Amino acid sequence: MIVLNQGEYIKEKGLAVTIGFFDGVHKGHRYLIRELINLAHLRGLPAGIVTFRIHPRAVLHADYQPHLLTTYEEKLQQLSTTGIDYCLVLDFTPEMAQMTAGDFMKNILASEWGVKFLLTGYDHRFGHDQPDDFLKYAEVGKENGIEVMRCTAYEENELHVSSSVIRSLLQKGDVKTAASLLTYPYQLSGHIISGNRIGRTIGFPTANIRMEEEGKVIPACGVYGVEVICRGISYKGMLHIGNRPTLRKGDELSVEVHILEFEEDIYGEQIIICFKEYIRENVKFVSLDALQKQLEKDKQTILQLMK
Repeated sequence: MIVLNQGEYIKEKGLAVTIGFFDGVHKGHRYLIRELINLAHLRGLPAGIVTFRIHPRAVLHADYQPHLLTTYEEKLQQLSTTGIDYCLVLDFTPEMAQMTAGDFMKNILASEWGVKFLLTGYDHRFGHDQPDDFLKYAEVGKENGIEVMRCTAYEENELHVSSSVIRSLLQKGDVKTAASLLTYPYQLSGHIISGNRIGRTIGFPTANIRMEEEGKVIPACGVYGVEVICRGISYKGMLHIGNRPTLRKGDELSVEVHILEFEEDIYGEQIIICFKEYIRENVKFVSLDALQKQLEKDKQTILQLMK
C-alpha cells in the first residue's frame, strides 16, 4: 500500500476509490474495500482509500472529544492488510468543509488524483450540501468524469457493523464480540510508571500503565484476560481497569496489568495490551487476603480461557 498526502500526485492515469474515516478498519470497512477492489479490477484501475488524518468533527468543533478505536498509525497498519493499492490522506480543514460534493469531486478527486470511479458506503455522505438522494452524487460524479456507485450494507448475525457499535461493545466490556467485528483484538498502549507497589505484597505485582493514546476508547471497568507485548515478546496478563476500590478511595481511573510468569523490571518500557476476555466487574473486598484469593481465581480462569 502506497500512502500519499494531499499535494502528492500519482502516476496512474485513473483510480477507483472509496472515502471514509475508517476508524477501526472493521469488518464493515473491509467488506466495502473488498467490493471496491473487485470493481476496480473489472475496470482495470488501481484501488485507493481516501481518508483523513484527524477526525473532521475535531476540526470543526474545538470541544469535540473523540472516542477512537485506532490511532492514525494503527489505522494505516490495518488498512495495509486489506490489499488496497493506495491510501490517500487528506488534512481536513474548515475550507474543505465548505466544499460541495461537486467541488470535492472536481477539485480533489478528479483534478488531484485522477479518480475515475467512486464507491460510497451505503449511508455515507460528503460535501457541504450533503445530498439526500444518492442519484445526485451519481449525477455530479458524471459531470466530473467519475462513475459513482453505492455499496450495500454489511451485517453479521443481523447486527449492523459500525465503529459506533464496536465502541458501545467496548464500553460494556464485551471485548470478545468487539474483536470479532474488528477482526483483531482491541488494543491500548502506553508506558509503565511507578505505582504504590501494594500488589507485590500479595504476590500479584502490577505494572501501572500511563495511557498515551489521546482519544482512544477505554473499555469498561473490570478485570480482563489480555495479551501483553513488551520488548517484542508476548505474555499472558491480567488487566484491571478501575479506581482500585479495595486499596483506596477516589474516582481516579487506573489501568494496571499483572503479567503472568514475569518478574523483570520494565519501568519506562512501552507495552501493548490486546484485550482477549472479560473476566469480572470491579468488586470491593473486605481485606487484602480476600482480594488475593480472588486474584488467584482470576489467574486460573485466564490461564484456562487463554490456553
